[in-house]
Amino acid sequence: MSSDNLVKMANQIAHYFDSEPNRVLAVQGVRQHLQSFWTPAMRRQLVEWIAANEGEGLDPKVREALI
Repeated sequence: MSSDNLVKMANQIAHYFDSEPNRVLAVQGVRQHLQSFWTPAMRRQLVEWIAANEGEGLDPKVREALI
């Protein structure tokens, strides 16, 4: 899968949790979704993309969820 698609999907997941007033719960929701529904290869590819692109254009909740 292309990195652009992974970033787009990750941002969509993060935006779903924008209505959660508790940021910690929002980040946990993103983390849980990525762990439950993304393959390890998808997560690894996104982490590599973040490192190469300094996370530019990626919702901060996604970066926090991957830490």
